[in-house]
Amino acid sequence: MTERLDTTVLIVGGGPVGLSCAMELAHRGIDCLLLERGDGVVRLSKMGLVSVRTMEFCRRWGIADRVRDCGFPLDYPINQVFCTSLAGHLIHRIPYPSMRDEPIPPQSPERRQRCPQLWFDPLLARAVHEQDDHATVRYECELERLEQDGERVRGYARDLRTGQPVEIAAQYAIACDGAGSGIRRALGIAFEGETLSYSTGIYFRSPGLVHRHPMGPAERYMLIGPEGTWGNLTVVDGDAYWRLTVTGPRGRVEADDFDAEGWLRRCLGDDSIPFEIDAVMPWRRSRLVAERFQSGRIFLAGDAAHVTAPNGGYGMNTGIADAVDLGWKIEATLAGWGGPGLLAHYGTERRPAAQRAVDAAANNFSRFAPALDYTDVLDEGPAGEARRRVLGASFDETTRGEWETLGVVLGYRYDQSPLVVPDGSPPFADDPIEYRQTSRAGHRAPHAWLSPGRSTLDLFGRGFVLMRLGADAPDAAPIEAAARRCGMPLTVHASGDPALAVAYEQRLVLVRPDGHVAWRSDTLPADAGRLIDTVRGAA
Repeated sequence: MTERLDTTVLIVGGGPVGLSCAMELAHRGIDCLLLERGDGVVRLSKMGLVSVRTMEFCRRWGIADRVRDCGFPLDYPINQVFCTSLAGHLIHRIPYPSMRDEPIPPQSPERRQRCPQLWFDPLLARAVHEQDDHATVRYECELERLEQDGERVRGYARDLRTGQPVEIAAQYAIACDGAGSGIRRALGIAFEGETLSYSTGIYFRSPGLVHRHPMGPAERYMLIGPEGTWGNLTVVDGDAYWRLTVTGPRGRVEADDFDAEGWLRRCLGDDSIPFEIDAVMPWRRSRLVAERFQSGRIFLAGDAAHVTAPNGGYGMNTGIADAVDLGWKIEATLAGWGGPGLLAHYGTERRPAAQRAVDAAANNFSRFAPALDYTDVLDEGPAGEARRRVLGASFDETTRGEWETLGVVLGYRYDQSPLVVPDGSPPFADDPIEYRQTSRAGHRAPHAWLSPGRSTLDLFGRGFVLMRLGADAPDAAPIEAAARRCGMPLTVHASGDPALAVAYEQRLVLVRPDGHVAWRSDTLPADAGRLIDTVRGAA
């Protein structure tokens, strides 16, 4: 007998992006059902870094403290080390503070957090389960096909434990089913981009490894040989669990033909160090973006929409931003105040942001193949020492370009979106390292402290917020009336704080539920109704 279920939004895929979609929707009071064909256990920890922007989202969901307290050692330094092996030559070390000592950037109330996927996914899943009035997660339930018409989406799935067919009726569906998304392929949506390389991940356990070699603790050890940078060793849990990535050629590598033990021994450089290999996974490093992010009532998010090289840690974090963008637009549409253009411009906004992240990651990857001579990097004599000094100076520059990327993380913008109203100010350079706060339309609204522990970002998330700054700011009544007429939720935050006025640059700044600026001006708009219609997708 077929099990029949009804929900508002069907989410397919229970990785961090699918779980974030469920969290965002449930946080907004929207019923959703997430289907995941696996059992929910994270066996391969592919992700390790939660970005500043994602931490801001976690702050709004009320789980930022859980992420900070995930279990990664707070005193573990996030150094970047370049060496020939853990027992070989140290080429260069770039020191970075531990999570406990890393300062909170002035542009945010949050700092990035080391939280491996083996902890982040279960943490997020528990938070979703706590929203049980609105979110349901079905593990070991595999979607077989999706159908849609102008009114509904129907999902046909199978419970893998019982074999029972499951039919789901929903108003919308979000495909979070990964880079090989069956939903994307069934919709006929192609990826655009290229393969950068083929690599192999070796997941292994070696308790106390950081104390068994002379390189000292590090977040990542870049491994250098006569052929150049051949791999990297990345910490997972700060003690026993590690991932060695061997960067291969453009040709595919098969796990059965791969000498994982040999590569691991080359990395360690000391045959006395014990280890146990958990898994060997060949994978493809790509820069891919779907040609479109929507087909009718079905949306793509995360790796189903864009595949990012891991260099810089942008992949999951870009996908979670997809979830946040979709969440408020779905809520507004269901509530009736969102116009027909709102969901239609999901891809208009998110596709350029995804392309930006994909390109930044590919650029980071290209930095690790400089046209340098590595031939004597292993030599013990003066020639080898000189070669390592030259390489170290080069690695310093390239690594800072990958690791210090607040500009990439916070600087994505929707200034070309039809859902924002530009004020004619020219765009400024998009710097991947330095992040410049601005209230220019389409950009993330600036962070400023309202009181100890309370940020301007804490004002945003539900409806629109109109920042009314300064004693001489215009009366917001016309904008409030226009929002009231269409049922658009709007809160006015008035402040005479000069620091806030400086951060927000103009006296009236309208901020969307996702924390991006929709409009700004020192004066009231000529037509408040048209302004409101534009930002809610009804112009």
